[in-house]
Amino acid sequence: MGDEVSIVGDDLFVTNKKILEKGINNGSANSILIKVNQIGTVSETLETISLANQNNINTVISHRSGETEDTFISDLAVGIGAGQIKTGAPSRSDRTAKYNRLLMINSDNNFSFEGMNGIKQ
Repeated sequence: MGDEVSIVGDDLFVTNKKILEKGINNGSANSILIKVNQIGTVSETLETISLANQNNINTVISHRSGETEDTFISDLAVGIGAGQIKTGAPSRSDRTAKYNRLLMINSDNNFSFEGMNGIKQ
């Protein structure tokens, strides 16, 4: 089933490299939800993302509840080549800011929309 759908580990992995290692060994999921402020540091976040990439685990960059208008996760998602970002419907300013940042990054770099091809299979 994991070849056809994303089985995303959120609370299962909590953006934690050691917990992700166990999940990789158990085949628990084929994707990880990354919440930058969940593990503690950007360095630890990047280490977890690196481990996921080395093991063909898709990375989805996510906001947290109680978000601000900070757009760092948009830059992070593009910078690491994440195929997806999770920030909810653009109904509040904190969410709209993140989508607007993605649009600005795109206009500066003229990326093409890859659709499902942008998500590792």
